[in-house]
Amino acid sequence: MKVILPSGDVKEFENSVNMFEIAKSISNSLAKKALAAKVDGKLVDMSYILDKDANIEIITPDTEEGEEIIRHSTAHLMAQAVTRLFPGTKVAIGPAIENGFYYDFDPEAQFTEEDLEHIEAEMKKIAKENIKVEKIEMSREDAIDHFKNLGEEYKVEIIEDIAKGEMLTFYKQGDFMDLCRGPHVPSTSYLKAFKLKSVAGAYWKGDSNNKMLQRIYGFAFGDDKKLKNYLKFLEEAEKRDHRKLGKELELFFTSDFGPGFPFFQPKGMRMRNTLIDLWRREHEKAGYDMISTPIMLNKELWETSGHWANYRENMYTSVIDDVEFAIKPMNCPGGVLVYKHDLHSYKDLPIRAGELGIVHRHEFSGALHGLMRVRNFTQDDAHIFMTPDQIEDEIIGVVNLIDKFYRRLFGFEYHIELSTKPEKAIGSDEIWEKAENALKGALERIGMDYKLNPGDGAFYGPKLDFKIKDAIGRTWQCGTIQLDFNLPERFDINYIGEDGEKHRPVMIHRVVYGSLERFMGILIEHYAGAFPTWLAPVQVKLLTINDEVVPYAKEVLEILKDHDIKVELDDRAESIGYKIREANGKYKVPVQIIIGKNEVENKEVNVRRFGSQEQVTMSLDAFVKMIVEESRPKFN
Repeated sequence: MKVILPSGDVKEFENSVNMFEIAKSISNSLAKKALAAKVDGKLVDMSYILDKDANIEIITPDTEEGEEIIRHSTAHLMAQAVTRLFPGTKVAIGPAIENGFYYDFDPEAQFTEEDLEHIEAEMKKIAKENIKVEKIEMSREDAIDHFKNLGEEYKVEIIEDIAKGEMLTFYKQGDFMDLCRGPHVPSTSYLKAFKLKSVAGAYWKGDSNNKMLQRIYGFAFGDDKKLKNYLKFLEEAEKRDHRKLGKELELFFTSDFGPGFPFFQPKGMRMRNTLIDLWRREHEKAGYDMISTPIMLNKELWETSGHWANYRENMYTSVIDDVEFAIKPMNCPGGVLVYKHDLHSYKDLPIRAGELGIVHRHEFSGALHGLMRVRNFTQDDAHIFMTPDQIEDEIIGVVNLIDKFYRRLFGFEYHIELSTKPEKAIGSDEIWEKAENALKGALERIGMDYKLNPGDGAFYGPKLDFKIKDAIGRTWQCGTIQLDFNLPERFDINYIGEDGEKHRPVMIHRVVYGSLERFMGILIEHYAGAFPTWLAPVQVKLLTINDEVVPYAKEVLEILKDHDIKVELDDRAESIGYKIREANGKYKVPVQIIIGKNEVENKEVNVRRFGSQEQVTMSLDAFVKMIVEESRPKFN
């Protein structure tokens, strides 16, 4: 029997063998690390017996699949610990998730944060017991009887939903067993790097009509070093939380009077307007004209666009004069109406129409999160109408514009994902294939790498998603380019071609920031509130040593204002040390100017930078020239 390894090497065995024996034939160290294996691409347990030629890959903890197995196995470990410590607790579901796992329970008494410590300690104890993890097959009927006898009503309900006649797989470790496809680790001793995170409420099957269960979340990794690094990362992420910093820096807040509808304070508006002004300038340079479309439009428009059929559950509606209207969840139908209002020749195309449009989408209250997940936000939209032979050039133009913002201005690393036709889509397969090929062709023409994301396109067309990486390595999806052959068809828009006949334009939907609010949240966390001078809501803070120097400080204030510098004066009767600590530590002002007697006499300023104790004295004229230059955004 021949076993072909990923390296191409071939191992031969006279008789059937399990995965452990194959791993050991490669090396003892591999056999010790092995969690599972792939047989002809299918994941199996290490106990799986091979009796025919196959391609084999051994899965270890340092792979994505290995960590997925560890996380799912750790979920079972936690469930076993819970049922040991809290007899009578009923077990629901427990999947692996990104960086960890969770399990839903129905306990006799609610879990507390203190209980998590006891559960984690019991998990470590079970791991040391080195309990063998066994795969068991059982008929649907026998499984129902088994869990009914245990009083596990949630497991019974899950199994009853499975079609009759199927053989089911379970994984058993000591006194705990659960329904699972697997694979799992060979024994509990393989689970060493985990940490319980929190406990929260969760409705059974996600339905608010069902009972509220207790969900325990945890983290799990292949080794302690990864776990410790991730916990440090979480600490850093918590320090950077834009909700906390937004409050401290007086940028924005949320209110119970409008959940999911953020309020921007004056400093937040300064930052917001800086981003908007920059966006407008760069788009006008790139050949875009600005438009504005109504926030509420007739239901008939949304039926034509397809949103009513495909997006209705996320839309806010109202009745005006006995006619149903919807607040726009997207700007595109309004943009199409602007195009349709006039006649167009092929000589007019491409038309690039930019719109900073406020949209509203209904999000569940549990999903709302500061500026990252809101119910109303500003999309920096643009809709480009073009001839088919202009598609690649226009896509390349948008890619270059997005790159200018992400890489050259903010210094973000990013990657691009090409998302193809989803299950819920409008338009023929032929149109979708044409659109997908156009996106691929543009990227390949400029040598841009991309990842394929099958089935994740918008309902009206395929898209390119730009995913940026922030200062602590998190990935955020922001920019998008969506190619659309469908809306032009639905709205019957045309241009007059060179032949004098009507032709259908192609449409691109695209954003750079995505949601202005969300992008601000990302920037707050990326910079940890310490913004570059050009973006800071307060660029310069004037700090007076005593009342005598206030008149000169006010002169400096007005000069800086005349040069459009965002400046504030702190002339309170506080010590200079206190003022510096507040400007530097709390508000993270990039440049602080200390004004004392010498500065007044010599018409100078004493300059101190955020995060530095060094102070530099310079003439007022030299400082103005320097700060004006720093206040301009720089494209590298």
